Amino acid sequence: MSIVNIFSAWCTVAACYYLHVKMTLLMEIRKRTQTGLLIFGVPESERLPLDIVMTPSSFEVKTPEDTMRIGLPLGIRIVPSSCRGVQYISGDGIHFRMQVQAYSSTKLVPPLKESLKVKKSCVFHCQSCGAVIMKERIFIRVLPLPTENWNSLVEEWCCHADPFANKTLRPRDNDCFLGDTYILVNATSEPFLQGITEIDSPASTSLTKKSEANPRIICKRCKAMLGERVYPDTVKYYVTEIVIQPPLKDIIMLPRSCYVASAAAQCLAEFASARSTFRFSIQGDDGKTYLLLWLLNSDTLLVEAAGQISENILTLVEDSSRHDSSSLELRNAVKVLYHPCTGNRNKELATAWETDTGVHCLTFPSHTCLELLLVLSSSNQSLPASLRCMNSFQVTELNGHIYH
Repeated sequence: MSIVNIFSAWCTVAACYYLHVKMTLLMEIRKRTQTGLLIFGVPESERLPLDIVMTPSSFEVKTPEDTMRIGLPLGIRIVPSSCRGVQYISGDGIHFRMQVQAYSSTKLVPPLKESLKVKKSCVFHCQSCGAVIMKERIFIRVLPLPTENWNSLVEEWCCHADPFANKTLRPRDNDCFLGDTYILVNATSEPFLQGITEIDSPASTSLTKKSEANPRIICKRCKAMLGERVYPDTVKYYVTEIVIQPPLKDIIMLPRSCYVASAAAQCLAEFASARSTFRFSIQGDDGKTYLLLWLLNSDTLLVEAAGQISENILTLVEDSSRHDSSSLELRNAVKVLYHPCTGNRNKELATAWETDTGVHCLTFPSHTCLELLLVLSSSNQSLPASLRCMNSFQVTELNGHIYH
């Protein structure tokens, strides 16, 4: 097995890197190009020489006092002989670029499309508290809705009167329609309304969309907003507010920030794949623009420590007396550039994107837009300082599913 001892090839600066109490690791892999960026981060206040040895399946970190072996997740192997671009960046740590063999077949799969099967029973839960909001519903048809501006496109296609004018797409009793960021279900039967209640929406403003006047659907238990009643017989549920699972299966309660990040990542990846759309305007149900997103790629794999997340990157070693192999997690992620638009920031750019046909608008509840903004900001700050900005945009990575 080939071994590359980075210290021996780079001994002139190796004394700058240390391992004493805490160490961080971040590895970003591109599946399409089979390349990776590895960053070992260490506190600059520590003064202990660090020796790093690489094998195809692991890293070995050595100091005069300790040795730590870090095994890579299953399906990930590095090519030590391809290691290049080794450099130390102040505030980040040691950067390595290398070839990576990623055999993982994991990909971002939208949970709703995975859970909503024709003629299969499913249960709707509130994502915030886990309460059942719709018991064992069986759908005969599960159909995707056309794009939001489909009426305008029909007018361009027809050389005669629009046959769909003044018609709406409403689900029948056993239908489920899938929108960009929501689903539509028929809700005329009482058993389907047991876990929800309705409240009147705030009065409309000049910035408020027409849909804001619709009664809001909230969870009876935790009062979280789940969607709205768009027609007397139709309820809209936002994908960020509900969890859909087979009956008799225990619900997995993810932290709210993780769920929002995963749902947003899946929406962006799906649009990029299906419609070749890479720029998005994130709007709230109040009609305001909260974020501008530019998708860089959706084939990123992140190798992270399974332990506690630190303020820098990821805590890998908290106690130098530990000798067991550290556990790493493999995560799918989408890499995006973003501009926040709250507080009148980036107002001119937001206005320009509104009229740009290459930009797609995604609508979420207003509170979810703010939560997403906080997730993006937190993720941006967790990156090494040298990776946080690109041109005038801020850079972040939205995690999808976790694979051990």
